[in-house]
Amino acid sequence: IGIIVGTTVLVLTNIVMVAIMTMTPIHMQHHGNAMSAIGLTIGLHVAAMYLPSLITGSLVEKLGRTKMVVASAITLTFAGLLAAFAPGESTFLLTVALILLGLGWNFGLISGTAIVIDSTTIQTRAKTQGSIDVGVALGGSIGSLLSGVVVAYSSYGTLGFLGVYLSLLLIPLVVWASVKRRHHVERNQSLSQ
Repeated sequence: IGIIVGTTVLVLTNIVMVAIMTMTPIHMQHHGNAMSAIGLTIGLHVAAMYLPSLITGSLVEKLGRTKMVVASAITLTFAGLLAAFAPGESTFLLTVALILLGLGWNFGLISGTAIVIDSTTIQTRAKTQGSIDVGVALGGSIGSLLSGVVVAYSSYGTLGFLGVYLSLLLIPLVVWASVKRRHHVERNQSLSQ
């Protein structure tokens, strides 16, 4: 069950991040933002994706995987809502949205990977992680392609709301996994008595 949960966290967070990130520069340019502002927005987004990793790793260990997946879902939700409601000409609000998007992705990446590691043995870990990485890459590619379709036939705001919806799916997923894990532990304890 851990491999399924970890994989889902990794794939969904990547779809949300790539979909919104892909269309933001186009959305900003369409609303008259300068290329320098767009470059700064994307640069800060990428920094938020990777720079917090050491702190995030410690948080995953201290707070637990489930809480950090929920933190990822909430952060990505705020990013999607801010992207959806921010005026297209507001460089500041769109930059904050993309910083949150990068941070939420970081939380999901590290907590999802930790769940996968917890659920595999050293002998199967590399093969499992490689397979998951293919799924993550495919999810990102699909998110990138579909984001253009969504914006072309609807709006950037709709894309933000779709990101919110996908992000919020992470919360019932980890709650379900926690309940299943608790039942499994209780059953094993009752069998061992």
